Amino acid sequence: MDKFDKLTGVAAPMPLVNIDTDMIIPKQFLKTIQRSGLGANLFDEMRYDREGNEVPDFVLNQPAYREAEILVAGENFGCGSSREHAPWAIKDFGIRCVIAPSFADIFYNNCFKNGILPIALPQEAVDVLMKDAEKGSNARMSVDLEAQTVTTSDGEVFTFELDSFKKHCLMEGLDDIGLTMAKEASIDSYEAQAAQARPWV
Repeated sequence: MDKFDKLTGVAAPMPLVNIDTDMIIPKQFLKTIQRSGLGANLFDEMRYDREGNEVPDFVLNQPAYREAEILVAGENFGCGSSREHAPWAIKDFGIRCVIAPSFADIFYNNCFKNGILPIALPQEAVDVLMKDAEKGSNARMSVDLEAQTVTTSDGEVFTFELDSFKKHCLMEGLDDIGLTMAKEASIDSYEAQAAQARPWV
């Protein structure tokens, strides 16, 4: 998993509440177990019409936001089913950080396991960030995970809270497998001792 330290990039404004995981990646795209390729279908039913053509008004289809790395959204982001394909699609599109007033718990935790930083901030702060994001590609927002700050293009700074263990895992690029492999020497030592103590196993 990629490490997350600092990120400065274009933020896409999506002022919708209750964006659920089916909106993020519709159910017909859940057949794959590959984490790559899903970015093309992120927000599929909002990005494309029935003929598969791009909807010009949708934010991620607008030239200013095609390379967005940050998403600013409404409350209860990621509600609905627990599909891990949702963060897979977000990450594959290129978005590394989602900022909202609140998140669904399962989606929130899945983000950390996939190298995405979900930041929960008060509605007043999100409103300021939303307006900053609406400025387009010339307004670049900065996220500093170590300092736990979000800075607008105008220099206004907001501080966010984050669990220290989740922060550590993101900064070190450790998913569940990575956390296990970090203990590989201890695991090998235990297995060797267990094999000597119980050779019949």
